[in-house]
Amino acid sequence: MLRSSGVLTLAHACGLLQGVALAAVECTGTFKSISASEYVAAINPGWNIGNTLDATPNEGSWNNPPAKAGTFKDIKAAGFKSVRIPVTYADHFSGPAPGWEIDAGWLQRVSDVVDMALDAGLYVLTNVHHDSWKWADVSASGANLTEIEERMYRTWLQIGEKLGCKSSSVAFEPINEPPVETQEQAAELNKLNGIFLAALKDSGGFNTQRVVTLVGPSMDSIKTSKWFEAPTGYDNPWALQYHYYSPYDFIFSAWGKTTLSDADIAAVESDLEHIRANFTDVPLVLGEFDASPLNTEPAARRKYMDVVVRKAKELDTAVIVWDNGLDHFDRDTKKWKDPQSLEILLNAAAGVSNSLSDYTTDASATEQSSSAYVFHKVGDDVTDQKISISLNGNTLKSIATDEGAELDASTDYAASGGDIIFKSSFLSTYLSSEVPGSKVNLTLTFSAGATAAVNVVQWDLPKLRSTSSKAVAGAALRVPVTWAGIHQPAAVKMLRNDGVFLFDDWTRYLGPLQAAYGTFSGQWNWDGGDIILTQMTVDAVIAAGVATTFTFDFFPRVPGNSLNYTLTV
Repeated sequence: MLRSSGVLTLAHACGLLQGVALAAVECTGTFKSISASEYVAAINPGWNIGNTLDATPNEGSWNNPPAKAGTFKDIKAAGFKSVRIPVTYADHFSGPAPGWEIDAGWLQRVSDVVDMALDAGLYVLTNVHHDSWKWADVSASGANLTEIEERMYRTWLQIGEKLGCKSSSVAFEPINEPPVETQEQAAELNKLNGIFLAALKDSGGFNTQRVVTLVGPSMDSIKTSKWFEAPTGYDNPWALQYHYYSPYDFIFSAWGKTTLSDADIAAVESDLEHIRANFTDVPLVLGEFDASPLNTEPAARRKYMDVVVRKAKELDTAVIVWDNGLDHFDRDTKKWKDPQSLEILLNAAAGVSNSLSDYTTDASATEQSSSAYVFHKVGDDVTDQKISISLNGNTLKSIATDEGAELDASTDYAASGGDIIFKSSFLSTYLSSEVPGSKVNLTLTFSAGATAAVNVVQWDLPKLRSTSSKAVAGAALRVPVTWAGIHQPAAVKMLRNDGVFLFDDWTRYLGPLQAAYGTFSGQWNWDGGDIILTQMTVDAVIAAGVATTFTFDFFPRVPGNSLNYTLTV
């Protein structure tokens, strides 16, 4: 029997092996040991292949096709050092307690995908993912902790046996974002971390030498700082992993928020400093963070990316960006949705200073500006337009169109420090007609760091196919839009005709660009064409029994660039 510090392993002590035979794997060859600190330094930065093997019930059930080797090669070529491979096992158990056998075909598929990443030259971190809420939720009412412990042990025993002979480039993470609300639940999660290590010890192979990233309550930085305690009696080098999606309202476009304030940035930096201060000698991994091009304004998004990655670098923390297959990398076209965000991430992770477009930071502002764009209203005279760049120690080297034509600094623009004025004579070549839309993309190159993108857009007020309808219970409502500029809504205000906010009355204390506004995805959505009022929103109008006016804000988010749609009852 395997023993630890002269006592039975935790698995034996807890009775997790009763009636179950051990089949510890034996490996040929050697294992090049690596410390947790070395592993964390080597994986920075990393990329998550999200919504793939973690999809339920099967790989391919969500918005992505099955993983393929070419994707990992693309990620390596882009500049990433590692990939996190989330895996959900909940729908792949072929046997009940106490064995909890995992389908052999699924384990083989996981092994094959890990090998694809290794063959591409990437470090790998793999986990047990949505099982956290499907069967391993210690916070659930009436949770059977004995069964959760047993199943956790058996799951990792089998994963350990299957992957136990992989190289030291492969690390394990016990479970993703385990729900925890109390200190008692946190103590149970700390126990599960130990059971995970016990399973790896009993599984054989190289698993007692392998790096692991242990997890704290909900993988939340504050809860982790408060309640995480590392198991003792195990030899694995370990790091601590946490996730970060804050400020929530900016990341998820909640309550109309499309700006990022100076206070928001200060809070981000403080949050990352806080967990480092609580774990001064522990290697840290920021295993998920994101600001999606689907729903965030470009200049603010790029600033956020720079702040998170740069602060993590300062605090010796590896970052692994979340990508669900919609947010960042298009695996079919092999294109990045926002190449500047990618450049910013890679440069910040390397400690190189990025020059960043300025944007509105005032939460009380009545309109929003962004130096990621030059906006021109259809019908207005073409005039000189100024943008501002925070150079951050760099100098502007050149500006070129997306076709590669370099602008002339004497005739096309004038630069003074971070201020750049595009001359009307240059802009007129693209704004001579009154057809709205993106006219030209400009790339600004600096002495160091990422490039900055400026999109010259001619805009007009979009049109709605209709401006009202009667609410129909139990279904979402699609509102067709004829776009006229940026083909993306900015925010949706939801105000009942009796003056009451449809949702979240407390937003009256926020700025004018947020008061009475709804939340992206949950209350309104956008599919690249139509604006969608979700079923939740339609049903809320019916429940209120009051007609509600929805104000659709577009980019640029300025007075006069909004449309109203009324839902009656």
